[in-house]
Amino acid sequence: MNYSELIEALRPIVQKAGRETVRIYEKKDYVVRKKEDLSPVTEADEISERILVDALHALTPDIPVVSEERAEIGDIPSIEGGKFWLVDPLDGTKEFIGETGEFTINVALVINGRPVLGLIGVPLKETIYAAAGPGTATIAVGEEAPNPITAVRASPEGFVVVSSRSHAGPKTEAYLTTLKVRERRISGSAVKFCVIAAGDADLYPRFGRTMEWDTAAGHAILLAAGGNITTLDGEELRYGKPDFVNPAFVARGRV
Repeated sequence: MNYSELIEALRPIVQKAGRETVRIYEKKDYVVRKKEDLSPVTEADEISERILVDALHALTPDIPVVSEERAEIGDIPSIEGGKFWLVDPLDGTKEFIGETGEFTINVALVINGRPVLGLIGVPLKETIYAAAGPGTATIAVGEEAPNPITAVRASPEGFVVVSSRSHAGPKTEAYLTTLKVRERRISGSAVKFCVIAAGDADLYPRFGRTMEWDTAAGHAILLAAGGNITTLDGEELRYGKPDFVNPAFVARGRV
């Protein structure tokens, strides 16, 4: 199965997981638990994860799947072969609980440290962003056919910066003082990567802790749209680190 076929096979799976998260989101009587790192988790995370992981095992039984909630309890397969899936079944759980609607479902395929395929579902908007290689980034709303998206170069008037609703801090503010910023936008979850990939923002700096499953799908889509994610020293963000923890990074549109 090639990458395009994988994306088409995964669209309905991401949609199914999205419908389940919306069902739980709308009933509003779900239980919130704290994980060991004190971040929240709900039944929506767990149900979405089960749908996605089971589907990936069925579609690609030879490719290991690293998923956030299973990794939290130590269920991490070997990724020594360099090819593996990264899944965040509900990115933006705080946004889910806070009812901002800015939560996503992230699925990415990593090969030799680089994300080569990604899907990000935005359940409340019935939207899926997807990509698998240069020039393939798309947005699909509802049952409409996917439409291409592309990142843009920043205006000479300054950057449009998108930053986290829950995790912006002093380091981000200090970094932004070194740039010419013409507009600030606030967003939750992996929606930030999609906004840049679609040409609606230029920059997303992140200094707080993130995990590889938070960024891999957005990274794949950004790469396909002409952007990238780099560490503060300018190196491309890589995947498959022993603890799956990302360093600080900056996501950019075209340069």
